[in-house]
Amino acid sequence: QVQLVESGGGLVQPGGSLRLSCAASGNIFNINYMGWSRQAPGKPREWVANVNRRDTTNYAGSVKGRFTISREIANNSVRLEMNNLKPEDTAVYYCFIQYGNNTSWGQGTQVTVSS
Repeated sequence: QVQLVESGGGLVQPGGSLRLSCAASGNIFNINYMGWSRQAPGKPREWVANVNRRDTTNYAGSVKGRFTISREIANNSVRLEMNNLKPEDTAVYYCFIQYGNNTSWGQGTQVTVSS
């Protein structure tokens, strides 16, 4: 069984920065990619960014240039550096890992951008 544990959420003022981390453990093999999605109140979950096994990264247009995703192969972890945060970035952020034919999700961490 795969477990994902996120950390790093919190309250930040507009223009501020936060770093999210996610560590995966368990029977993980053939990782295709790791990434982050988010869900704001009353809205569907949306994809934010991912990084594949070749360290190729992809970003949603709304975060490109402000967010940076990276991974550490040794401990199956993924990070999301978020800069110049905006109120519309407020959401619960979920990390995910796609491996083999499976996808696992973390429990989510709250990010609130407000003055």
